[in-house]
Amino acid sequence: MMMKKWTLTTLMIFAVIAGLTGTACAFGIEAAIGGWYQTPSGHLGYKALDSGDFLDLENDLNYGDEKRVTARVNIDMPLIFPNIYLMASPMEFTETGQKTGGFTFGDINFDPGTFVSKMSLDNYDIGLYYGIPLLKTATLKKLNVDVGINVRLIDYDLSIHQDSTGLDESESGVLPIPMVFLAVQFTPFKALSFQAEGRAISYSGNDLISLIGRIKVKIFGPVFAAAGYRYEKINIDEEDVDASLEVRGPFLEAGLSF
Repeated sequence: MMMKKWTLTTLMIFAVIAGLTGTACAFGIEAAIGGWYQTPSGHLGYKALDSGDFLDLENDLNYGDEKRVTARVNIDMPLIFPNIYLMASPMEFTETGQKTGGFTFGDINFDPGTFVSKMSLDNYDIGLYYGIPLLKTATLKKLNVDVGINVRLIDYDLSIHQDSTGLDESESGVLPIPMVFLAVQFTPFKALSFQAEGRAISYSGNDLISLIGRIKVKIFGPVFAAAGYRYEKINIDEEDVDASLEVRGPFLEAGLSF
C-alpha cells in the first residue's frame, strides 16, 4: 500500500512538471525528491483513561530511526496569482514493543507483555504564498521572503496487535490543519542558496510546528542537489487521539528547477 501510494504521488509530481514545463516562460517550477532520516520521540494514546495508557515511542513502542522518501513541487505563478507549494512526507513506524503493566488503547484493555504496533502519519502540505514585493529586486536577487497559508493533511493510522491474547485495536483518519507559512531564501551566489521554511499553528490545545533548513547547490542546467535538517512537532488532541510527538533528522534531495 505504501509503495502504491508513493508511486502515485511521484507520477502526479512529474505530471505537473510535464504539463507546465512548456510554459516555463510564465511559470517557475522546482521539483525535488529526497530521503529523510527520521528520529521519533514522544508519546501517544487513543481513548487514554490515565497516564498508564500513554505509550512512549522509544521505551514502550520501541520505535527507532527510519528512512522515508519525500517529494515537493514549488510553482511560481505569474502576475497576481499566489505561488503554490505541494509537499508529501510519509512517516511510518512498525515495531514489537513491550509494557510491564496493562494499558487501554481504544476500547481494548491489553495485558502486560509484548505487542506489535504501527504508527503511520503521512503528511501532505498544500501552500499558497506571495513573495514580499520588491525585496528580491532591491537585494539584486540575493534575498527573498515568502509569506502565506498552508493546509496540512495528516493521514494517520494507529494499530496494536497482541499475539498472546489475540487482541487488536486500530484507528485511522485524516486531519486537515490550517497553518501559517514563512520562508526565507538567501542566494549569495547564483549556484548556491540557503533556505529556511516554517509552518506553525496553535489552537485549542493543539500545536504543530514544522521547520526545514536547506542548503541548495545547482549542479548543471536545471539540476540541483540539496541537504538539510527537518524538525516536526505534533501535539494534538483530536478524535480521541492524544499525541505529543517529535520527528527530526537530516535529509538529502535532488531535483530540477526551471
